[in-house]
Amino acid sequence: MLELIKADLAKLGIHHDVFFSERTLHGAGGDIELTLAWLRSEGMIYEGRLEPPKGKTPDEWEDREQTLFRATDYGDDVDRPLIKSDGSYTYFAADIAYHRNKFLRGFKHMINVLGADHSGYVKRLQAATKAVSLNAADMDVRICQLVRLLKNGEPFKMSKRSGDLVTLADVVEEVGADATRFMLMYRRNDAAMDFDFALVKEQTKDNPVFYVQYAHARTYSIFKTAARDLPALDFSPAALAVAEIERIETPAELDLVRVLAAWPRTVTAAAVAHEPHRIAFYAHELAAAFHAFWGKGKDDPGLRFVNEDDPKLTLARLALVDAVRQVIVNALAILGVSVPEELS
Repeated sequence: MLELIKADLAKLGIHHDVFFSERTLHGAGGDIELTLAWLRSEGMIYEGRLEPPKGKTPDEWEDREQTLFRATDYGDDVDRPLIKSDGSYTYFAADIAYHRNKFLRGFKHMINVLGADHSGYVKRLQAATKAVSLNAADMDVRICQLVRLLKNGEPFKMSKRSGDLVTLADVVEEVGADATRFMLMYRRNDAAMDFDFALVKEQTKDNPVFYVQYAHARTYSIFKTAARDLPALDFSPAALAVAEIERIETPAELDLVRVLAAWPRTVTAAAVAHEPHRIAFYAHELAAAFHAFWGKGKDDPGLRFVNEDDPKLTLARLALVDAVRQVIVNALAILGVSVPEELS
């Protein structure tokens, strides 16, 4: 199964440096045993009793003395059991041991990705991280919602009982790695997502990844038009660098410039918040602004990127087009999506 997982991830260009097996935490002298001994020496665990959880009657709750982690000292709602009644360790004991192992390997900023049904684990995992690092490490827990697969707007049903499953490899084979990566990041991680196979394969503005890639391809088309209509015009990188950008002054052009100017702070905000969807949203916004300006040029010749009667204005607008091209390249590179110069 692990080899299948690695192969599926590789189809998306994802390669993990470390695959950590929980099995290595268990056994005599394992991380769980060592971590509990350390916690005990630090006064972080004790023998005590817990109140029944909400919704459970005393008859449904085994009231017994047990080994408890002082989770409430680190922001959790209740202290947490570490050893079951049969003497085996709880899942949470393994979680604590793993995060101590990770801290001892040098990680002070940790990110855990959990499914929506594990939202109740956030406080206890953050408490564990604070405890095992003596408040030297922090954890951001990202809760991810389910992805609903559709075909032509209709749910693509999956049944574990019948074996009718859709794997990540199936999705990549159906729509390609670029579309899969972009669409999975074109939503907040805590928002449910509808992944429609038919929509993602369309070459229309309703397909976000095509819309952004098409904007990039269009920048190359504009430069080809400039080379055809103004063969004597030098639009090398050096020439673009000294273009008279003060000629960029119409409201439509300035709207595009404003979107471009938001790129640096968008990257910073996405990195600080651990929210890659901000990059995908921004790429789509930039593509929309670029397509909109291109459309205005169809109706108003004065707004066209290439103006045979004004080479200096053309060069200024080509510098703007090149800026759009570069930012789209940067955004899609962060997302791990290719940037074709032409779309078939």
